[in-house]
Amino acid sequence: MGLSDEDLADLARRGSAGERRAVHELLLKVGPAMLRAVRRVLARRTEDVEDVVQEAMQAFADALPGFRGQCTVLHFAWRVAVLTALANRRRLDLRARWAAASPDGHPIEESAAPSSGADAALLRGRREALSALLDELPPDQAEVLILHAAYGFTIDELARAVGRPVETIRSRLRLAKQGLRDRIDASPDLTDMLRGTL
Repeated sequence: MGLSDEDLADLARRGSAGERRAVHELLLKVGPAMLRAVRRVLARRTEDVEDVVQEAMQAFADALPGFRGQCTVLHFAWRVAVLTALANRRRLDLRARWAAASPDGHPIEESAAPSSGADAALLRGRREALSALLDELPPDQAEVLILHAAYGFTIDELARAVGRPVETIRSRLRLAKQGLRDRIDASPDLTDMLRGTL
């Protein structure tokens, strides 16, 4: 059985005061939610999930002394997990581009993986295209878009979680959506693939 927001906040207070047992119990409680957040951001990179979750949990524990209760502990954990996963995905993409480069510096084309059906292939293509587009957004915009679209955070919840005014969050969300639309509109292939998703 999960703990209430008040119980989690109490564990966070005790953990930020240096009580190691409280930190351990808190990580056990928020760990599954952080795992789900990391999986969503990393998408197909399942082999990296465990390492990224561990890094996110360490970042969460390290950030506890700075937690001021402006949002729920769970929202705070989600935010740390999303930011950690975004940073790792960017690093992994950069590493993959370097690894896939041939000796003359040109990328090696990847062979298309066989699909199990047209719908599955389209869904996979959409997911990968959106992931790549998210990587092109500034991190603060990508963060609010993921938390809003994937986790249903309201504007007010995002403002509390991020510690910024509501109008700043609205602006980031608007810029993120517009940035994605502009990139999609600039590519006929993306326009066909992602029509109606934003």
